[in-house]
Amino acid sequence: MVKAQNSPDGPAAPLWVRRPEALHRAAYAVAALVFSGQIVAVVLRGSDGPTALSVLLAGGGVALSWWQPWAGLVVTSAASFAVTAVGHDPLSVWMMAVLVLFSVTLRGKQPLAGTGIVAAFFLGAFMTLGGFRGGAIVGAAALFSAIAGGATGAALRIHRDHWWILEERAESAIATREIEATRRVTEERLRIARDLHDVIGHQVAMLSLHLGAAEIGLPEDAESSRQALVSARSSARTVVVETQRILALLRVGDDTSDGEALRPTPSLSGLEGLIASFESIGLDVQPSIDIPAGFVEPSVGVTVYRVVQEALTNAYRHGEGTATVEVREREGRICVTVENRVGHPLRGSGSGSGLGLVGMRERVESSSGRLTIDSDDGRFRVHAEFSPLGAVV
Repeated sequence: MVKAQNSPDGPAAPLWVRRPEALHRAAYAVAALVFSGQIVAVVLRGSDGPTALSVLLAGGGVALSWWQPWAGLVVTSAASFAVTAVGHDPLSVWMMAVLVLFSVTLRGKQPLAGTGIVAAFFLGAFMTLGGFRGGAIVGAAALFSAIAGGATGAALRIHRDHWWILEERAESAIATREIEATRRVTEERLRIARDLHDVIGHQVAMLSLHLGAAEIGLPEDAESSRQALVSARSSARTVVVETQRILALLRVGDDTSDGEALRPTPSLSGLEGLIASFESIGLDVQPSIDIPAGFVEPSVGVTVYRVVQEALTNAYRHGEGTATVEVREREGRICVTVENRVGHPLRGSGSGSGLGLVGMRERVESSSGRLTIDSDDGRFRVHAEFSPLGAVV
């Protein structure tokens, strides 16, 4: 059963709304007290057997209604005939029947049907076996007590359901507000990304083009100016790469955690720390890194780092033995090779989705590189090579 919760932004729900079983149990507690009092009265008065049996019948109906609401309501209401037939005052039985009716309607049963059953038994016993004792006032009291019990239970149930609906609507409104805020933030991210791409990217590309034209037009003896223009073009390429990284971050949005978004860009200088992190979790790595200082563009350094990271991750999850890592410069190109023996995926979960290898290939190709992956003689090998300048601007 759904239970209402206290809202920090609104009024607290009443106790009986937060605990809907409280009224249900209270009604049965009162009915039990009435039954116990009637049993004590029967004993003290020395009533005969039929009177005691009629009271027990009413109590049995109350107990039955806990598990079988309709059957218990019929038995408790029918007990009024038995009590009236032996000449006993049916008031206590009427009270038990009204309390059972209250509980039945509070649990969501049809209030009109329940009220009709109780009223029919009450008036039937009053007009037949009771012989209209007490007159019209007693008959009206019996009728309206049945109506009051059914109406009160139904009204409280409707009020409780209405409260729950209001709380659900409030929660839905809060969720919708958060979704709308997220949507607007995402739209603003995309707008910024479009502006960066259309304005800054175009201007930097034009800047690189003009720098190239200026370099071509320099006289042969202007070596210092030529070196300055080469450095300027290199800086322009770096700006383009970093702008693309910012654009990717803006488009990813909330999929990237705050810590990941603020973490420094990985580079070749971080390879030793990366390898050490894998060694600390049990992977045996034999590194061989030999790259001249300043030989690689920052964007290419990121690609090398990510390729080694993904290859070592696969070696840790699906390989065994020693993993070799080689990062070298060969004939003006960067060559990255990670190799390990294929084993059972004891450290990982399953055989993997293969999305890491797909992302590795896309990253290498975005830097105008080439990636080959092969598995021969029980060894898994990842080899990537690309220009140290990366993609041409």
